[in-house]
Amino acid sequence: MGSPMASLGRLPARVGRCQRTARSTGERRARPGLSWHSSGLCDIGPHSEMMERLTVSRAAIAVLAISGQALMNPDDLGRHRDEVRAARRAARSVATLVREGYRVLVVHGNGPQVGRELLRNEETATKAPPRPLDVCVAATCGTVGYLLATETRNELRRLRIAKPVSVVLLWTLVGLDDPAFRKPDRALGPVFNAWRARAQRPGEMQVTEVEGGWQRVVPSPRPLEILNLDAIEALLDRGQLVIVGGGGVPVAVDARGQFVGVEAVVDEDLTAALLAEHLGAEVLAFVTESDQVFANLGRTDQRSLDRVTAAEVRAVAASGALAGGGLERKVEAALEFVDDGGLRAIITSAERFAAALADRAGTRITRVVDNGPVRRQIDLFPAAEIGDLFLEDDA
Repeated sequence: MGSPMASLGRLPARVGRCQRTARSTGERRARPGLSWHSSGLCDIGPHSEMMERLTVSRAAIAVLAISGQALMNPDDLGRHRDEVRAARRAARSVATLVREGYRVLVVHGNGPQVGRELLRNEETATKAPPRPLDVCVAATCGTVGYLLATETRNELRRLRIAKPVSVVLLWTLVGLDDPAFRKPDRALGPVFNAWRARAQRPGEMQVTEVEGGWQRVVPSPRPLEILNLDAIEALLDRGQLVIVGGGGVPVAVDARGQFVGVEAVVDEDLTAALLAEHLGAEVLAFVTESDQVFANLGRTDQRSLDRVTAAEVRAVAASGALAGGGLERKVEAALEFVDDGGLRAIITSAERFAAALADRAGTRITRVVDNGPVRRQIDLFPAAEIGDLFLEDDA
């Protein structure tokens, strides 16, 4: 009997690094013929729409991964206004990349948000049937994507930049033979007491002991392919700013060759790296709660990793010096991206993102450290140099 994968036909192939677009230092790409109106919309001027698309499609791509924790502050109470405030904070990082002239793909996390959705499942189980985990992932991708897209539009409008924003539900293919399904280790959802944990029927839910009780653990398989990659690439080529959710909704191929949702979550950092590799992105940036990565965190010999090569980071990781910092997955994803030909990966907080993009803060990982002049972030340029990115008011 043939493999179920054979019935799918050819999955999207990876984009070779030879297709990566090099950006010359200081280059600015205007969007000709656009005029700004008070409504926030724009009209096409006399220039050809085809030429505009060609200009946009040649701009380099930056992939920005925003952690779910960065979108839900642990000090907040999870109220709607707290979520809006966090999305507004993250939108500033998105706008920074747009002002730099990149085509931008945002990959947001949703781990804490899925945990809250599972809590709602528990609290309302006697009144409404609980949703399966893959549906909870899809629901939170829509919610977080909506908030982030709204605040990004508002931030771009405040900066007088005309840029359409689209939210895409990500379908992420995983393998049912992934070791994660045999040994789930991703803690998620509400904390149970011991009685509730013992009441679980075999096969219903796996739990692990955590501080304060017991918590559900679920598989976190590696992403294999992005099934709707072509749609994302088409939107980027048309000048859209694209937002995709979490590591994507995990789907697998069953014995009949059909797609099925699976009870799992996919790490958004690994998905972001996979997307960046497929699209031939120039920059992969991770926005999290930490300003940068530290080696030997909390010890007397603690040191920050600032501008480092992939080889240096790999040596630090091999020594065990990154353990306990909570950024291991981001470092792993950053190294995968750089090893595959990416120019640089950045790990920092939303507050330090602009400085990190200007090579003045955060952890910046490259294949080789370039001691030449550093291209600085656009906020540091005189207004005359960046005027072509802003749209003049008709009045």
